[in-house]
Amino acid sequence: MKRFLMAGIIAAAATVAQAQEAVTYTTEDSFDDVIFGLENAILDEGLVIDHVSHTGDMLERTKGDLDAEMTIYDMADIYSFCSAALSREVMEADPMNVQFCPYNIFVAQRPGEQVMIGYRPFPEGEMQKIQALLDGIVRNAIGLD
Repeated sequence: MKRFLMAGIIAAAATVAQAQEAVTYTTEDSFDDVIFGLENAILDEGLVIDHVSHTGDMLERTKGDLDAEMTIYDMADIYSFCSAALSREVMEADPMNVQFCPYNIFVAQRPGEQVMIGYRPFPEGEMQKIQALLDGIVRNAIGLD
């Protein structure tokens, strides 16, 4: 019985640990043009950019310290922001939705590939309002809206 219970716990943990597929769009626009479009799309929604993480720069800067050779991204940034109105709405519906805030949109370009922009998907229910917001911002950033 203990073995059966332990196997169930391990299987459940493995399922939770699997990363969800990101929602992504690719574009022939330059990285800088996509960043410019993203910043404007966020501001056009009346939102404030809380933080920009320069993930690509960090990975490139530290690869020598880690004895790594591969350049993962030519460039990669992650934009973090929140919406007071929508955050309040989704957290009033379920206070555990706090785990999803701030919301992030990434822009990345792998060597020899097109620029990619996207975000992590959200669970069904109230958080789909946030997913719709992010999708609109991303589409606006690359001229799909």
